[in-house]
Amino acid sequence: MKKLIFVFVLVTVLCSPDVKAQFSLSSNHRYLMKDGKPFYWLGDTGWELFHRLNRKEAEQYIKRRSEQGFTIIQAVVLAEMDGLHTPNANGDLPLKDDDPLKPNEKYFRHIDTIIDLADRYHLNIALLPTWGDKVFKDRWGKGPEIFTKENAGPYAYWLAGRYKNKTNIVWILGGDRNPRNQQDVDIWRAMGKAIKKATDQRAIISYHPQPNETGSAEWFQQDDWLDFNMFQNGHCRDMAVYDKIQHDYHLSPARPVLDGESLYEDHPVCFNVKDLGTSSGYDVRRYAYLDVFAGAFGNTYGCHDIWQFYSSRFEPVNGPHFFWQQALELPGANQMGYLRKLMESENMLDRVPDQSIIEENDLPSSERIQATRGKDYAFIYTSAGKSFTVLPEKLNIPRIAAYWFDPGKGTTTAINNTLNAGKQRFDPPTSGYGQDWVLVLKEVN
Repeated sequence: MKKLIFVFVLVTVLCSPDVKAQFSLSSNHRYLMKDGKPFYWLGDTGWELFHRLNRKEAEQYIKRRSEQGFTIIQAVVLAEMDGLHTPNANGDLPLKDDDPLKPNEKYFRHIDTIIDLADRYHLNIALLPTWGDKVFKDRWGKGPEIFTKENAGPYAYWLAGRYKNKTNIVWILGGDRNPRNQQDVDIWRAMGKAIKKATDQRAIISYHPQPNETGSAEWFQQDDWLDFNMFQNGHCRDMAVYDKIQHDYHLSPARPVLDGESLYEDHPVCFNVKDLGTSSGYDVRRYAYLDVFAGAFGNTYGCHDIWQFYSSRFEPVNGPHFFWQQALELPGANQMGYLRKLMESENMLDRVPDQSIIEENDLPSSERIQATRGKDYAFIYTSAGKSFTVLPEKLNIPRIAAYWFDPGKGTTTAINNTLNAGKQRFDPPTSGYGQDWVLVLKEVN
């Protein structure tokens, strides 16, 4: 009888009229669109948002991230930190008897409230139905493993039906797991198909894996439910993230690509704080620029103190240094908005990665120079202030003005010349660790 009641609720929710469009893909399948405009994904990994914060705390977090220019928060329904057996901030568990088909209405009403709060502050939610340990625990995670091919689809169908009329939701499956076998693939595939069906094919969906070479594309590139590719580069410094972005960028069919979990600010580098220390704002900023200039449609920032919402109420995981309220103001978080403003200053939809416009186009990550361009502009990022040579004939822009953009401050410095013909060398104002710059080239009349 309980299962029949559950099905009745599904039908009632899903038959509601006036389903609104949420997000869509650009015509070239390189970008997300919202309300007919290019959407810059500036994400924050607030994984434990629904689980650990009460309404007041959630509003404090969401309000500040909105002020800083973030556009989307990545958060999990069935959370990583013992999300099935440790109650949320209101004392509620998400499921009855660990059964995905027996949701606790009080728990989900709290999620409703936070999604609505985000919308009020013009923020979107990248919603993960579950963290991956509920499919399989593997080497870490408390689980328990509750999903099967039979119940994964109905759970995702119910959840997507609940939120089908919310216009600020993008869906993400996976939750830090790489499928081990066909059984795992089938579970995630069942969720993806169910979300599409419940939303009349309108949902936009990706998959969040563990670090690997090709990310979500390795298992789901040909699946109709997958709308954009995502990978995780882990939490090390100086990785060739641009190679992974480029790999997925050139796959067929074309899909937008994103690094959904980069090196977190204030995180033990490679989980080895003794030898490598913790990451700085510059470390995470460099990944963001290399990601985007290599072809990503945005970037996800993360903070070690924030993903777990570290406070006096919770045991620290891997040595956070600040309570989450203080971590909101770490330098890297405030600098992410500068990148968004830079990318939105020109036409994003015609932008492509293009290393052919510079001579020094194959340097390692620590001193990488990465270029991207549109029809009448180009951005060239030098990650450690290394000089480089521009090849103007590759741009096909008659007359070009140039200036320096400082990613750490969001300020510009004029260059007293224009680029017209022939090779031209550019020397950034400063160089060294933490001294990254963007050369901005724009067509002038």
